[in-house]
Amino acid sequence: MSGPNFPNPIVRWIDHRLPVFTFMHHEMHEYPTPKNLNYWWNFGSLAGIMLVIMLVSGITLAMSYTPHTSMAFDSVERIMRDVNFGWLIRYIHSNGGSFFFIAVYIHIFRGMYYGSYKAPRELLWLLGVVIMLLMMATAFMGYVLPWGQMSFWGATVITNLFSAIPLVGEDIVTLLWGGFSVDNPTLNRFFSLHYLMPFVIVGVVVLHLVALHRFGSNNPLGIDTKGPQDSIPFHPYYTIKDAYGLGVFLVIFAGFVFYAPNFLGEPDNYIPANPLVTPSHIVPEWYFLPFYAILRAVPDKLLGVVMMFASIAMLFILPWLDRSPVRSGSFRPVFRIFFWVLFADCLLLGYLGAKPASGIYVVLARLGTAYYFAHFVILLPLLSIFETPRPLPKSISQAVTSKGTAAVIAALILVGGLGLGGTPAKASGGDIPKQDWSFSGPFGTFDRGELQRGFQVFKDTCAGCHGLKYIAFRNLAALGYNELEVKAIAAEYEVLDVPNEEGEVLMRPARASDRWPSPFANDNAARASNGGALPPDLSLMAKARIGGPDYLYALMTGYTEAPADFSLSDGMSYHIYFGGNQIAMPPPLFEDGTEYSDGTKATVDQQARDITAFLMWAAEPSLEDRNRMGFKVILFLLVLTVMLYFSKRKIWASVH
Repeated sequence: MSGPNFPNPIVRWIDHRLPVFTFMHHEMHEYPTPKNLNYWWNFGSLAGIMLVIMLVSGITLAMSYTPHTSMAFDSVERIMRDVNFGWLIRYIHSNGGSFFFIAVYIHIFRGMYYGSYKAPRELLWLLGVVIMLLMMATAFMGYVLPWGQMSFWGATVITNLFSAIPLVGEDIVTLLWGGFSVDNPTLNRFFSLHYLMPFVIVGVVVLHLVALHRFGSNNPLGIDTKGPQDSIPFHPYYTIKDAYGLGVFLVIFAGFVFYAPNFLGEPDNYIPANPLVTPSHIVPEWYFLPFYAILRAVPDKLLGVVMMFASIAMLFILPWLDRSPVRSGSFRPVFRIFFWVLFADCLLLGYLGAKPASGIYVVLARLGTAYYFAHFVILLPLLSIFETPRPLPKSISQAVTSKGTAAVIAALILVGGLGLGGTPAKASGGDIPKQDWSFSGPFGTFDRGELQRGFQVFKDTCAGCHGLKYIAFRNLAALGYNELEVKAIAAEYEVLDVPNEEGEVLMRPARASDRWPSPFANDNAARASNGGALPPDLSLMAKARIGGPDYLYALMTGYTEAPADFSLSDGMSYHIYFGGNQIAMPPPLFEDGTEYSDGTKATVDQQARDITAFLMWAAEPSLEDRNRMGFKVILFLLVLTVMLYFSKRKIWASVH
């Protein structure tokens, strides 16, 4: 069989020996595709694009990451601060994982609604579920790599689940840990596997595509194509439609990367891992929350693990549980109702997975778990027998469905709906008031005067107990200080020098390239000077607390006299926002506690606002660059998406 005749002689020469161009021509131009695919079919290609983004960003991050427990956390911060556009690469990777799962989950629910798991596409479905499993394993191991508090304790809790397996459970846990606790061997194992697994996913994706092209795509009607009148070439029709969908998707993705990069993460992961301090509430990433809720809904550890894995196993046997001859839920009125109940149930389980395993949350999780399994094991087999589907059309409609745009809008609402699961800025003592900050919003910038005053408060009030280990003196130039002023500030401090010829380690004045020194020689000295408590480093404090800058401001301004009927413990201060209204830290700020060089009156409120702004800059020095770049990127994507939309309309005009 002769292939296409390419006009370029170099292309013909290569294709004659390696028919890659013929293969591409066949897959793009000759591959027949049902003409009525709506925008829900875009999410397969979107998942593929996100896989490529994750591979490229992950490989780039691995070049600067150090998989060692004593350096992993610091290496991530070095990427964020010292690597060119490191903050961008890291935020793309961390948010890319979430958007990869969004695309895949929508892809799976679309397949469930339209019956894409039914014969003859069972193997296509099974390979898709395998991809999801590999993604979950890869994401879990990647979540451990930053070596923050939630990373460490998440790894400890999840790997401990394998100990519930009779006989071999403890051995499996020891193998995963590489010892008798989560430590450096665990981190090395997870880094190695996290680097490897995406390439395994690529291999399974190739098999997934081969299986797809064996029988072609399913369609919203769930019926087979009857002839050439029911199909169109994949290119240019679906390439432009996918490109338009990609543009919309990337606008939302860029919004998270540039303006809400930590929204889908956990603040506790900006605290270095500490095996001696357990977070008050250990939760995995949001895309694991439904399965986590099922795990915790069962009081028995082994049975909970079995139920969690069984919830995924349901997807493997789904093609044989649903025996209805009709594929599409559009023609199954009763199935459609139960499908949306299942969808709502999964959202409920995701919400419950983020809540404490107590009280009404446990009851609701058990009810949600019961319905989840009942849907697959009881309802689907019964519907296959008793449901009366609507009559199927004889062939695919000549008009492309008009519900595509609505599908895109619904998908974007689903993505935006993730915000409903966000944790509010609230402490157990009382609501934290929202403040207006100059750096808030997509066009926010730091007030240099406010930053310099905040730096002065830090030096006068905070530096005696707290350090800024991720801030170099030269970074202070961003606050508006010139080179000579930076050198003068650095010279006020001493740091350890390299050993001299006699092997002695002496102190020397700090240089602009040095990082801010700790006020204590070591952690033990810090604890000894603070009644056994270790004062935290303040470099990341604004990102390590729920509520961020609002929390810090409330923490410093919430001190007041205790009510007459309140029993205050010895050594504690009354605080209107802190949990239990008691806090061991004495009030850090006082009226006129510092003398501002610009003449501003140093009220407690003014000092609190200034130091909070400074700590926000210390935690996110790239904020202004991120906002500016985000505006340009999103504007470009919006213009590109509009152009793609009109191109799509023109190309599809003949089909419509």
